[in-house]
Amino acid sequence: MRKLSFTLLMVCAFAASASAQTKMSGKQDCAKPDTQQSVDVGDKPGHALMLQKGSCTWGTPYEMAGLKAVSSIYASTSEAWGANVTEHGYATDTMDNGDTISEKYTGTITVAKDGTATFHGTWTVSSATGKLKGVSGSGTYGGTAAADGSGSIDVRGTYTTAKPAAAAKPAPAS
Repeated sequence: MRKLSFTLLMVCAFAASASAQTKMSGKQDCAKPDTQQSVDVGDKPGHALMLQKGSCTWGTPYEMAGLKAVSSIYASTSEAWGANVTEHGYATDTMDNGDTISEKYTGTITVAKDGTATFHGTWTVSSATGKLKGVSGSGTYGGTAAADGSGSIDVRGTYTTAKPAAAAKPAPAS
């Protein structure tokens, strides 16, 4: 019985360490979007659909698997009902070695009368390349934007790196 308990304890400890998540955080600075379009829906005042594409740099880069984020590009769609906006989009971060990691995000934006805004939401990893291939992760973001769309974003979350592939066994000699 004692041997069984020890074995069970070791299996649980190994499983916990294999799935351990690593915390990450960083801060982006984003320029005015390169593309920014808005179309009034026409049913009610203040109801509009929007499309944005732009780029950001990591003033305080997050680190993932020993790599630091350098820059990002993003594309998003939004629906505004007056000052309340819902947003859905994708961002792709380039790391200092050239690998990329992409995230899907969704959030809400509140626009003030002067055009500035505050926003927050959640993100999940959707794909990655190179050393980050197979990584999974999720988290939150929040920040502020100027009336021209430029702003800063605080990003927080956790990630788990992919398990290394098992080494191929040599074929038996015939």
